[in-house]
Amino acid sequence: MNLQTIPRPEHPQPQMQREDWTNLNGEWNFYIDYGNSGEDRKLYKNTELPDRIIVPFCPESRCSGVGNTDFMPAVWYQKKLMLKKDLNGRRLLLHFGAVDYACSVWLNGEPVGEHRGGYSSFTFDITEYVLDGENNLVLAARDDQRCGLQPRGKQSPEYFSRGCNYTRTTGIWQTVWLERVPECHIRSLQYYPNVAQNTLTIKASLRGEGVLEARAFYEGRSCGQGQVQVRGAVAVLTIPLTEAHLWEPGHGRLYDLELSFGEDRVKSYFGMREIRIQGEKVLLNGEPVFQRLVLDQGYYPEGIYTAPSEEDLVRDIRISMEAGFNGARLHQKIFEPRYLYHCDRLGYLVWEEHACWGLDYSRPEALKAFLPEWMEVLERDFNHPAIVGWCPFNETWDVNGRKQDEDLLRVVYRMTKLYDGTRPCIDTSGSYHVITDIYDLHDYEQNPEKLAGHYEGFRAGGELQDTHPHRQTPVKGIPVMISEYGGIRWDTGTAGERDWGYGETPRNKEEFLERYRGLTDVMLDNPRMCGFCYTQLYDVEQEVNGLYTYEREPKFDMERIRAVNSREAVVEACKDLPGPKEGV
Repeated sequence: MNLQTIPRPEHPQPQMQREDWTNLNGEWNFYIDYGNSGEDRKLYKNTELPDRIIVPFCPESRCSGVGNTDFMPAVWYQKKLMLKKDLNGRRLLLHFGAVDYACSVWLNGEPVGEHRGGYSSFTFDITEYVLDGENNLVLAARDDQRCGLQPRGKQSPEYFSRGCNYTRTTGIWQTVWLERVPECHIRSLQYYPNVAQNTLTIKASLRGEGVLEARAFYEGRSCGQGQVQVRGAVAVLTIPLTEAHLWEPGHGRLYDLELSFGEDRVKSYFGMREIRIQGEKVLLNGEPVFQRLVLDQGYYPEGIYTAPSEEDLVRDIRISMEAGFNGARLHQKIFEPRYLYHCDRLGYLVWEEHACWGLDYSRPEALKAFLPEWMEVLERDFNHPAIVGWCPFNETWDVNGRKQDEDLLRVVYRMTKLYDGTRPCIDTSGSYHVITDIYDLHDYEQNPEKLAGHYEGFRAGGELQDTHPHRQTPVKGIPVMISEYGGIRWDTGTAGERDWGYGETPRNKEEFLERYRGLTDVMLDNPRMCGFCYTQLYDVEQEVNGLYTYEREPKFDMERIRAVNSREAVVEACKDLPGPKEGV
């Protein structure tokens, strides 16, 4: 990494851009606190920590310059900032894209704030702590992936990566930046597109009083504006649009949005699309959409959780679309807003899923550990048109013989729906469902005929049979999808002796492609399936069931994969929409 350049220099939040911001990525002072005793030793008052790291890359990664893959119970960061105390009536905000897991922040030895949650973004107002000239910013992050009350996703709880668990991420792993805002400013925004009326309703959280104005543009053309007088903390404004351009798979068609509130100026964007459920079908803008999804883990050889460049984010979407997928299930990780922006721009469907593994679902305390962070994620990512559903949990297996706390799933589902009534929510993908809008299953049967047999009765109009019938009964009359299947092992020889995947390795590429086609046809040919999700887009470390290598090189003839994935599904050819009409 060239220390003379700022890594990941682009604005980290494309839906909330102001001109007056400073990227703090680059070289920071650093220290691994193996005894977790740094606060007792008052490291927050140190003028300089002994080591160095490149932010925003985690210390486990090669991009960080550290490359320590052992467990690190606590890590410390420190950076000198040259600031002015007189901000001319403005406020100074310190933003963190993500810090894993529990962090504390000090400025000039004074505590600024604390945050828990390794995947959600957070902000501290540091106006009152600023000194003229040099300022000392310090952050401590504590991380314990094995405690049972910390969502860790696919981060390995063992020293080595093993099976479908990979290298851990500790500390800062997304962009850190400063932002100067007026005393009266926009705090957050929610967008509600109405496709039938061709309007956009904006719900804004604000600090101060004044007039909130909004102007919409499409490809540079003005196509709507409005304003509202604000005397409270929340304002609602509806803009009629003079041009109608729908957001669809493969066609992002984004509108630009400019907002002003007093002296505050924010640039944003939105997409016009509607997701709802009608009977057993998922409708996008009133038409059935078959979700051809692929599992994306969001890992990178050099950066682990963090893409080395913005181009790496775009490449992952491109190679997926080139393989005939129209979206992805973002698996066991909350992806950064910049990635979601490119999904929005390219018309790429995504399901957002929290990194719930590592949480003991049987403990009542799990709700406190999970829900606050999940709600922060919902608030941050609500406006992305690419997100067509929420999935807070994945495979909530019983823990040490103790069953999952069903109230945990029920409360999180209901809070998700309370916050966002515009999208469907899957309570837990695969197992064990408690309350869900879409009934999804994971089925890694490798024989296409046997896989088809699992759902033949359902295909013929009978009841769905779950692969875990001892714990759950499928809900009747709602959409069904196989959200994990395939995972066919194919090692190119780069993973080493610990290669991992599902089923027996095919004897040759032709056999792989025939198995892939046969398994995928099961979903495409079933008129009662609303989609599939193949495991997975690329290899990750020792896991070799990707269609691409970990370095994103194709392992097969992608034209043949594309031909399988992109052919018309039976549900798309059928225009009648059985079942009662209901919104989600």
